[in-house]
Amino acid sequence: MVLAADTVVVLGSDILGKPQDSSAAVEMLMQLAGRTHLVWTGYSVVGLDAEIELAQAVCTEVRFVDFDRETAAAYVATGEPLDKAGSYGIQGRGGCLVEGIVGSWSNVVGLPMAELVADLRRLAVIEPTA
Repeated sequence: MVLAADTVVVLGSDILGKPQDSSAAVEMLMQLAGRTHLVWTGYSVVGLDAEIELAQAVCTEVRFVDFDRETAAAYVATGEPLDKAGSYGIQGRGGCLVEGIVGSWSNVVGLPMAELVADLRRLAVIEPTA
């Protein structure tokens, strides 16, 4: 089986992928400060025998605390946000920027585990063991 997934951050009608550099990361974070955005992760599972094919998308609503440019720059200086959609990682230092979420936490990390496992169980690809 092959599993592929990718995540984007959506603010209004803008799609925020990974920042190109530190300056872009700070600008992205300033757009998100004090606002609510959506995190979408799409995933696909394909069996090598092509009997199993699945494509799914999961959305989580994320609200950021309001923070200043100095805070954004300090976070970017850690290097953590430079390879992440929306320029933050909820599972790391970026978690302190998050005021709250509605939906799947693991989706914001980059792979919605509960949804994926439910799909794999539904397709009889995996089953619980004792």
